[in-house]
Amino acid sequence: MIRINDHYLKLKASYLFSNIAKRVAAHQQRHPDPAVIRLGIGDVTRALPEACISAFHKAVDEMAADGSFRGYGPEQGYEFLREAIAENDFRARGADIRADEIFVSDGAKCDTGNIQEIFDAGTRIAIPDPVYPVYLDTNVMAGRTGQYRNGRYDGIVYLDGHAENGFIPGLPTEPVDLIYLCFPNNPTGATISADQLKAWVDYAAANQAVILYDAAYEAFIRDDALPHSIYEIEGARQVAIEFRSFSKTAGFTGTRCAYTVVPTTLMAFSAAGDAHSIHSLWSRRHSTKFNGVSYPVQRAAEAVYSDAGKHQVAELIDDYMANAHLIRKEMQALGYSCIGGENSPYIWVATGKDSWAFFDMLLEKAGVVCTPGAGFGTCGEGYIRISAFNSHENVNLAMTRIRQALES
Repeated sequence: MIRINDHYLKLKASYLFSNIAKRVAAHQQRHPDPAVIRLGIGDVTRALPEACISAFHKAVDEMAADGSFRGYGPEQGYEFLREAIAENDFRARGADIRADEIFVSDGAKCDTGNIQEIFDAGTRIAIPDPVYPVYLDTNVMAGRTGQYRNGRYDGIVYLDGHAENGFIPGLPTEPVDLIYLCFPNNPTGATISADQLKAWVDYAAANQAVILYDAAYEAFIRDDALPHSIYEIEGARQVAIEFRSFSKTAGFTGTRCAYTVVPTTLMAFSAAGDAHSIHSLWSRRHSTKFNGVSYPVQRAAEAVYSDAGKHQVAELIDDYMANAHLIRKEMQALGYSCIGGENSPYIWVATGKDSWAFFDMLLEKAGVVCTPGAGFGTCGEGYIRISAFNSHENVNLAMTRIRQALES
């Protein structure tokens, strides 16, 4: 008889954001007015930059003529985009990354979920808590995590984040092979210094481990002293893979474009102990299972790096960061301790209460959607995440409603 992958049965019943969507839909049925304001899922609300739209239109027009039509493109991405990424996102910051080390994809969520396929099933995984659920769930699906007991999986090394360490977890106290890091952090908005990141790079080098570094929110960094890429750290080319996305940077959540950086100097080992290029393995996986991002989308992404595109993207990010500063200021004025909102679009708010109950209260009394911290792990209990991704008008209204709900 046909069998299922039993590891899927170890997953929580529903994905965090699916659960939130169901609760919001039920609330809207009961209370159609006033309109719900969504500050939960990190989905952008502003239109694509004009430079991207113009490039998008031009590329679509090329597809309308036989002489300029494009069929299948290179799975790893067109050279024009990969070179623009390498020059602007890395070499401009002193990071030694080549265009052929960049793999263009349709989303960092897919890449952070799929990358684990090229590593052995017995790989020892270290994952922060709280954490973006995709890192954990995809390893559950692959059978690396053991059983779920008391809110955690037996086979995972959890890296606890809490108020005392500023939600920047310490190094593992036991041997691990694969380490997930995300900075600026989702969900907490915490950021990491170059010295702190160097400690992780040194740990990985000393233990023949690999760091999976999610930098999807690097464009929101305002502090010039903070690293935007792990490759700004000496030695990182030998131990790290980095994930980036145009979704939050340029509003591509519905357009879909991202990329993963895999240096050619990064190695992992076979069962026989022989070193193999992770770049070659990921290229093989990418070309086997992915047909590439469409030509018009890649042209739109390339326009992010034009002079006009850089200016327009900066304006978008400035708008969202103005929202973040407002949310942080208002929540602190109400007496709540916050992390994030300074170099990140997320504000991590200590409620001191059950996070799902606090979520339900804000939804019921204020008509505002946040994200309960417990959905990101046991260390997220007692917190909520508020997203700055909405219009300034809606964020102002949301904070007025929250203030009224919490002061009533």
